[in-house]
Amino acid sequence: MHIVHHPGYVAPGAPGTGMRFDKYGLVMEALRETGRPLVLHQPEAMPRQWIEAVHASEYVEEVFSLSVPADKERRIGFPITQQTSLRAQLSSGGTWLAARLARTHGFAGNAAGGSHHALFDTGAGYCVFNDLVIAANRLITEREVSRLLILDLDVHQGDGTASLTAGRDDIFTLSIHAERNFPVRKVRSSLDIPLPDATGDQGYLTVLRETLPQVVDEFMPELILYQAGVDPHIDDRLGRLALTDEGLISRDRFVAQLAKSRAIPLASTLGGGYGSDRMAVARRHARSIISMAEIFDSARAG
Repeated sequence: MHIVHHPGYVAPGAPGTGMRFDKYGLVMEALRETGRPLVLHQPEAMPRQWIEAVHASEYVEEVFSLSVPADKERRIGFPITQQTSLRAQLSSGGTWLAARLARTHGFAGNAAGGSHHALFDTGAGYCVFNDLVIAANRLITEREVSRLLILDLDVHQGDGTASLTAGRDDIFTLSIHAERNFPVRKVRSSLDIPLPDATGDQGYLTVLRETLPQVVDEFMPELILYQAGVDPHIDDRLGRLALTDEGLISRDRFVAQLAKSRAIPLASTLGGGYGSDRMAVARRHARSIISMAEIFDSARAG
């Protein structure tokens, strides 16, 4: 099981803010407690040139120099410190590395990332840089792939991803999300599937099974970047959907099975997951990664 992780993913919150960024460390604990062997890969920070290929250079400078204005920090949801700035750079590098590993091994997971709310000139919704689009753009520019699907199954719509890829015919964005959840103002993805509150396992999986194969077969991506947020879970603090543990596992196994059956590399990112029991959230993320890895493991075993 190929996992991308860096100690810098675990950044302490600024004093007095109450923010905690230990989920990324807890996910690694949750993965290790399963006893499955892990092959760990440590990313480098994404070079600035690739971040500026997606985000405004003025905003990138604000993040790098720790001079993000207060209004942007409020929109992001936490102060930009040396640690949170580095984490955003590492997370982007991690998603790119996971994608490259997936091209070799079939599947790889970044134990961070999925920052789909970050926009051209600001972060938003706990997202600083949009690692998904940064990685996708670099992969395409360096001709590792020519067409790429960003599959976003977080409970929140990937407005930043949609905005940053608008008009591109080499990146397809598919977002299945809670219609009445953040952000209030949605941005049109290549395809959006908004779901009503309290949609459960059966309704959710029916939509996924009817939608994703058609998108994959028509667009024919050479790689899938998967924003595998676990916040559609019924117990999630910021979700409005009602998936169970079994529903999330079925979701992720279906995505992995489809990718494997079409011989498409799959790279996952964590995305959202929120709750007072942080270890329970971390275990949901770990189960997500393991569910996908098992599909590709069974393919190799067969």
